[in-house]
Amino acid sequence: MRRAAAAAAVAPADPQLLAAAFESAIASRSPRLGRAAHARALRLIAPALSPFICAHLVNLYSKLDLPAAAAAALASDPHPTVVSYTAFISGAAQHGRPLPALSAFAGMLRLGLRPNDFTFPSAFKAAASAPPRSTIGPQIHSLAIRFGYLPVDPFVSCAALDMYFKTGRLKLARHLFGEMPNRNVVAWNAVMTNAVLDGRPLETIEAYFGLREAGGLPNVVSACAFFNACAGAMYLSLGEQFHGFVVKCGFEMDVSVLNSMVDFYGKCRCAGKARAVFDGMGVRNSVSWCSMVAAYAQNGAEEEAFAAYLGARRSGEEPTDFMVSSALTTCAGLLGLHLGRALHAVAVRSCIDANIFVASALVDMYGKCGCVEDAEQIFYETPQRNLVTWNAMIGGYAHIGDAQNALLVFDDMIRSGETAPNYITLVNVITSCSRGGLTKDGYELFETMRERFGIEPRTEHYACVVDLLGRAGMEEQAYEVIQGMPMRPSISVWGALLGACKMHGKTELGRIAAEKLFELDPQDSGNHVLLSNMFASAGRFQAISGPNTDTHTQTNKKPLPKDPGCSWVTWKNVVHVFRAKDTKHEMYNEIQALLSKLRKQMQAAGYMPDTQYSLYDLEEEEKESEVFQHSEKLALAFGLICIPPGVPIRIMKNLRICVDCHRAFKFISGIVGCGIKHGTYVLA
Repeated sequence: MRRAAAAAAVAPADPQLLAAAFESAIASRSPRLGRAAHARALRLIAPALSPFICAHLVNLYSKLDLPAAAAAALASDPHPTVVSYTAFISGAAQHGRPLPALSAFAGMLRLGLRPNDFTFPSAFKAAASAPPRSTIGPQIHSLAIRFGYLPVDPFVSCAALDMYFKTGRLKLARHLFGEMPNRNVVAWNAVMTNAVLDGRPLETIEAYFGLREAGGLPNVVSACAFFNACAGAMYLSLGEQFHGFVVKCGFEMDVSVLNSMVDFYGKCRCAGKARAVFDGMGVRNSVSWCSMVAAYAQNGAEEEAFAAYLGARRSGEEPTDFMVSSALTTCAGLLGLHLGRALHAVAVRSCIDANIFVASALVDMYGKCGCVEDAEQIFYETPQRNLVTWNAMIGGYAHIGDAQNALLVFDDMIRSGETAPNYITLVNVITSCSRGGLTKDGYELFETMRERFGIEPRTEHYACVVDLLGRAGMEEQAYEVIQGMPMRPSISVWGALLGACKMHGKTELGRIAAEKLFELDPQDSGNHVLLSNMFASAGRFQAISGPNTDTHTQTNKKPLPKDPGCSWVTWKNVVHVFRAKDTKHEMYNEIQALLSKLRKQMQAAGYMPDTQYSLYDLEEEEKESEVFQHSEKLALAFGLICIPPGVPIRIMKNLRICVDCHRAFKFISGIVGCGIKHGTYVLA
């Protein structure tokens, strides 16, 4: 900056020294110094600036993204040259203003100025932002052919190639690529990077091998594109082989390549390998930390993801939209409302809370944590919404079973025309109908989704509709839907049917669903337990313990681990975890005393324990005591003891709450004078 100031204060009217002052202002990104140099030029050169100085002024204001000043400088030149126009077009194109760039290009042609090999690439860059059906790009292409730059000039050809890819004209892009006599690495990179951006990873991989077969050497851009393609196609083995090639070529020292490797391993479900690459990085930037946070978040390692976010902040990284949105995703997975609120504050302080990605992540986080009012506030205050934002809001309603509001938002989405629904949207809507009891609406949407929205039903939709029908007691119709599936039913589909059969006592159909589940996932103990409980509730104890039954055979082949159910409450930054019949908590005696008191009050209010799913070989009195020691009841008692009245008691659980606990919570909420908020297990 001192050099720029010194150059601007030069007394002699030497055009070269003034030009140096302009270049110094550009290098220091200082509009103030640039204007000072401009003022000095006006003082020293009279009555008018020379074309040389005018061209530098246009370049100065264009590169500093001052469009009005750049246009004024261009207009003030009585004899503009191709250099001046090229500087203006380049600056406008680089800063995302395609219309002024293309207008200047047309104005230059009207003056009879001939575009050069720097003008055409800038014009193609501006044309890349034009609407897909616009003819501007092909018209510039025709001019480039007329002036002899296409297809022989590799610089101009690569710009035209990139323009065709970005405007979706793949046929023209491939035709131009085939005509190029000199395909350098930049041309191959244009093919690879645009194929990755368009979701065509196999084409990227083919282009890379085409580059190698042509004798070309890949560069950093090629390496990043290849890793991105392997991540998109989930080609773990190929990506690992390329990792070795990258090390051999010395690209592993480039931070962009290493960031791509972290992203690749994360998307290929290898968070440990992503961490190994990350730990070996000598230099990290914001993208490095964001990639590591995302790698953990994509693999269900929410605690590690949040720890990586905290590591980024400790290392001095400023929160970015991608970093904060990824960390918010982890909060949604952890059901960590207090962490999510802290991140919300970070987003507001960093002025990125209105960013569409951050806003969508906030809606998703609050919806999954049961705070639907907060999700609604952010949703309706967001100035711009995309598909993710709409899906997050509908998913928030689906999470709490609010089918009416989910359908209202879905209808608003259709009417707004902002974006079309995708398969995730319909999964959320059908799920909300299932949990909210709107069987007819959900099934009608499933039946008409292909005709109305052009979306083919996937396995997820079939699982949702089986759950929808099963909850309504229509298990036979759900079984018919499964039999008519065009693809093989998944674990989630048969699991939904088995759960419905258990709910309504359809033991024979439940056995069929269980046998299918045993075939698909024989190591899942939950399916065996579910089937056993179903027979127990129906009083068919011989079906469980008989030596000739399928259930007995399956469950006795090998001891199967069962994930223990647990519930937890966060209070004063400490997570208190409870399991059924837990006696280890430091407040065990106080919890039992309160549960005993509540049990008497509930029985006086008409509560009868639901023991149909208790262990079948217990006496009835023992069954009643057992259900009252479920983890969620212990967690609720702890919350009532420690958390002040009026503060919501947020109980999280790793498994679905049982029928008895759901009924018990309703009785307890009436006794203690609080309510169950929106059907979630958040008592306020």
